[in-house]
Amino acid sequence: MKFWTIQSLEAWDQAVTSGYLVGNPKYIDKDWLVSYRWMMNEMKKRLIYYKGEFPIWLWTKRPDLRIGGRLGKGQQGVLIEAELNKDEVLISDFMAWHIVLNNDYLTLSEEEDNKLANGTFLKTKEQSWIRIFEYHEIKQYDYWKGEDLLQAVTGRIELSRLKKIKEFTSR
Repeated sequence: MKFWTIQSLEAWDQAVTSGYLVGNPKYIDKDWLVSYRWMMNEMKKRLIYYKGEFPIWLWTKRPDLRIGGRLGKGQQGVLIEAELNKDEVLISDFMAWHIVLNNDYLTLSEEEDNKLANGTFLKTKEQSWIRIFEYHEIKQYDYWKGEDLLQAVTGRIELSRLKKIKEFTSR
């Protein structure tokens, strides 16, 4: 399967030097570390080849580089296409991931919101987060209808798995 990742030139230079691409915790907001650690634990449970690295974020569709917000405005970066097997990646809903990042409950409906408010919601916060991986199911609920924007994570990607590299300047 094809996946794409956007990396800074610094990250790309490190990958060229080491022979592989890997996530770097120095780029993670400290407020998001709990969410990242949760994702890494899910990767350990679900990906047989995962060795505990910080995740590399991937897109399931080639991102449009004309849209800003990928890197800082004017920053040089690379768009990398990688060929990975499905068992090497953990796919999730991009928008639902932001509920995890914000350390909130992932509810699917107004009814679940009401249950959460009155203390009768039966899932823990972390149990509700599992729904980010059930991306086909959550799209059945009005709260989550809209564009299917899927992301994926993996651990380490050897440079031999990379198919295309395109340098660009972020808008």
